[in-house]
Amino acid sequence: MAKALVIFLHGVGSNGDDLAVLGQHWASLLPDVAFASPNAPYPFEHAMGYQWFSLTGITAENRPARVREARAAFDETLQQLMVQHGMADAWDKLILVGFSQGSIMALDALASGRYPLAGVVAFSGRLSFDGTLTPKAHIPALLIHGKADSVIPYSESESATQRLQAAGVTVEARYEAATGHTISSQGAMQAATFIAQCLQD
Repeated sequence: MAKALVIFLHGVGSNGDDLAVLGQHWASLLPDVAFASPNAPYPFEHAMGYQWFSLTGITAENRPARVREARAAFDETLQQLMVQHGMADAWDKLILVGFSQGSIMALDALASGRYPLAGVVAFSGRLSFDGTLTPKAHIPALLIHGKADSVIPYSESESATQRLQAAGVTVEARYEAATGHTISSQGAMQAATFIAQCLQD
């Protein structure tokens, strides 16, 4: 049985297959880790694919409420995957790896302190959390963001880093000068190294 589980959280309008390839690349680097890459719970209204919460009519002001409303279905997705992998309630063996909207959900789970995770990786994300951050102790986070990102500006990861650090989270942040709204090969390797370190601690 695997000693840990990585759950990939895709971006809006995508699906689980989009990030599942990362698990295939990481399998040799993380041989004792299982990978899961679910579809988000809700169909995307404007095209094929899925979403964790709707973007219709979304604003900076109402986004945190959208994220809160998405927690129930998000948490149910995680819990089902934990059971499927024989890790029910073993949250300290779970690492969340999100991209874009998936990163928003991963950082929300971290900031709200709902689970004592092993670690969080957020590619091209933002922290859409309007209350006091209450993270569980000793959960490290890696934030990676391209400075050429035209969808979510890298300043969102800068802000998230500052807020998480102020709440006591150990955060490693990396900004890639030429990377847009995507996961670079360099970023993927940095994430694999970070996950390995999380599981050694």
